[in-house]
Amino acid sequence: MITVRQILEEKGHQVWTISPDSTVYEALKIMAEKEVGALIVVDKDQVVGIISERDYARKVVLKGKSSLETPVKEIMTSQVYFVNPECTAEECMALMTEKRIRHLPVIEKNKLVGVISIGDVVKSVIASQKIQIEHLQNYIMGKYQ
Repeated sequence: MITVRQILEEKGHQVWTISPDSTVYEALKIMAEKEVGALIVVDKDQVVGIISERDYARKVVLKGKSSLETPVKEIMTSQVYFVNPECTAEECMALMTEKRIRHLPVIEKNKLVGVISIGDVVKSVIASQKIQIEHLQNYIMGKYQ
């Protein structure tokens, strides 16, 4: 089974963060520049939340707020679910499905070491399944003797 560590080795460990006192506009600007759908909200080296495009759509636009004036801390999701590098892609997929989330920060030894998205997880599961199918086909065809 593919682990989060393996996913991060392929994708990289880059994590984009923002302060809770920054504006939502600043968060959106970073997300657009970095082509990511969420930022980890960090205060004094501690993860305090996550802000996503979904948070913006539901908590700013639909409520008539201004992204130029609204601080990240007002709309961020404070309950953040984490995984460690030894979690499997399947465990991450189950957690993401159950909690209806699209991004998981990765914590190792109390340090933020990466972020994985639902897209990263699905990609790894598909790759793993392709390998399993190839092995089964080779076994059936007698290539393993």
